[in-house]
Amino acid sequence: MTLEFIMKLTLFLAVSAWLAYISRGSLRIPRSHGFYRYFAWVCILALFLLNVGEWLRNPFSPSQLISWILLIISGFLILHAVYLLRRYGRQDKKRENVPLISIEKTTKLVTTGAYRYIRHPMYSSLLFLGWGIFFKRPSWAAGIIAIVTTCFIVGTAKADEAESLRFFGAPYGEYMKRTKMFIPFLF
Repeated sequence: MTLEFIMKLTLFLAVSAWLAYISRGSLRIPRSHGFYRYFAWVCILALFLLNVGEWLRNPFSPSQLISWILLIISGFLILHAVYLLRRYGRQDKKRENVPLISIEKTTKLVTTGAYRYIRHPMYSSLLFLGWGIFFKRPSWAAGIIAIVTTCFIVGTAKADEAESLRFFGAPYGEYMKRTKMFIPFLF
C-alpha cells in the first residue's frame, strides 16, 4: 500500500463517517430519500478520490471539457435550487414526517425556476457532479461507480417523490405529470 492510497482511504472513511452522522436519522429508515442520498454522496466521494489527481491535467482535452460543463451545471443547479427553496418553500423546522435536513423542511410546493421543468434540481446537481467527476478521467472503475451513483440518485428521487406525495398530496401528483425528474424535457 502506498502512502497516497492510505491517505485517500483515511479521507474516505473520515468523510463517510461525517456524512453518516449528518444522515443518521435517514439511515435508520431505509425507505427514506436520505438513506439513498447517503450512498450517492459516498459514491461521489469515491469518484472524487479516484480521479483527484486528474483534476487539472490536460485541461482542454474533450473529457475535461465535458467534465467542466457538467460541473458548472451542477454548481448552478445546487445554488439555484437552494435559493428557490429558501425563498419560496416556506421552511418550517417543525415539519416532522421523515428525517429531513433543514433546507428540505418546506411546507409549500416550489414550482418556479428550475423546479418548473424538473422535480429534483438538487439531485440533478448530484447527477451532474458524479458524471462530471467521472469525465475527469474515465475508466471502468469510475464508470461502475458513476452508474451505481446514478442508481442511488434515482432511488433518492423516487423515495423523495413518495414522501412529497404523502405531504403535498394531489398537487404534487399533478406537478409530477408536467415535469421531468432530472433533465428538462428528457428525463
